[in-house]
Amino acid sequence: MIAVIMAGGSGPRFWPYSRHTRPKQMLNIVGEQTMLQMTVERLKKIKLVKDIYIVTREDLAKSVQKETRNISKENIIVEPSGKNTAPCIGLAALHIAKKHPNEVMGIFPADHLIVGHKEFAKAIGTANHLARKNESIVTLGIPPVFPSTAYGYIQYDQKSDEDHLDAYRLKVFAEKPHLKLAKKFLKSGDFLWNAGIFIWKTNTLMSKLKTYIPDLYEHLERIRLRIGNSQSFEDIWEDVHPISIDYGLMEKVVDDTYVVRAGFSWNDLGSWDSVYNVSPKTNTNNVIKGDGVILKGSNNYIQSNGHFTAVLGLDNIVVINTDDATLVVQKDKVEDVKELVDWLKHNERSELL
Repeated sequence: MIAVIMAGGSGPRFWPYSRHTRPKQMLNIVGEQTMLQMTVERLKKIKLVKDIYIVTREDLAKSVQKETRNISKENIIVEPSGKNTAPCIGLAALHIAKKHPNEVMGIFPADHLIVGHKEFAKAIGTANHLARKNESIVTLGIPPVFPSTAYGYIQYDQKSDEDHLDAYRLKVFAEKPHLKLAKKFLKSGDFLWNAGIFIWKTNTLMSKLKTYIPDLYEHLERIRLRIGNSQSFEDIWEDVHPISIDYGLMEKVVDDTYVVRAGFSWNDLGSWDSVYNVSPKTNTNNVIKGDGVILKGSNNYIQSNGHFTAVLGLDNIVVINTDDATLVVQKDKVEDVKELVDWLKHNERSELL
């Protein structure tokens, strides 16, 4: 298997810590290493992973190369601009197929937290076997623990594959639901969270793109020729329509598609509230990173970089301090931080982005 790490996102929900030139995957969110480096090290430990590629934005490529260990310059694939996940994955497939024809490729987000390496490696091994043997699309699903409206869901046939007790036929791939529907998914017992990890052969992927996203497939075929001749493809890339792999492909493909029910702990760390949930807490359920104090308050998260932050008499809030900006938000509103970033864009506050 060739592993592909998608590392071109901007991480707007982690503002003001995350910035356009220093996004979430390049930050030490939950440990001493960046999220991207943690992902690289996790994949390096899996024996069946022959090589690792990273796909990132043009303006991040130098930082990724400089700050990410154990990845050669030749394995950093540069997108001329962000076009969402389907074009990103398709571009990676072209580069991989050039060196490793019809190899299995695994797609991994750069910024997820995974605990339980043995179970992680087992799930990847099962997915690799299915993709190689059955020419199938395979995804990983996480048993849900609460009715999240922030994750996509996968409904599966509860009759397991005859060769793998943790592999099932995929029935429905559903995007983020509203709360009432999420509760129904959880109650049904046959839905999993979408972990955003996909495994398939390069030829299988291209065949599916040709059927379900033909416009993208045609652009990729033109780009393939340019790559083969070591020519720029930026003009073709400009015409590529942004589309996610979830919406463009996974919601439409059912035949020959499997989901592996994962046994490891997973968190997509999609917001400050997610970081709070996985962080060690005081006896009043507060989390303080950096220089700060919380008095007469509980269930708060403070990250204070560079100066002292004090919270008095407040509960369930997030406070993020950097040298040039301060964010104060209720914990149940952290998903809306992205709207604040949009406000900064529209009001020409580029120095804060």
